[in-house]
Amino acid sequence: MNIIILLLSIWIFFKTTSYGVFEYQENNNKLGGVIVFILSSISLILPNAVIFIYY
Repeated sequence: MNIIILLLSIWIFFKTTSYGVFEYQENNNKLGGVIVFILSSISLILPNAVIFIYY
């Protein structure tokens, strides 16, 4: 179960980060790109921390 959550969160992190980079570079939306990057970092760290604490 831990491996599945880890792999899914890494996959979601890469997908979300690539959209953040697209927003930052192509659409010149600096604030939106930074916020998406912060959300992608949270989506990588938080699920794994919760699984580590409770299991």
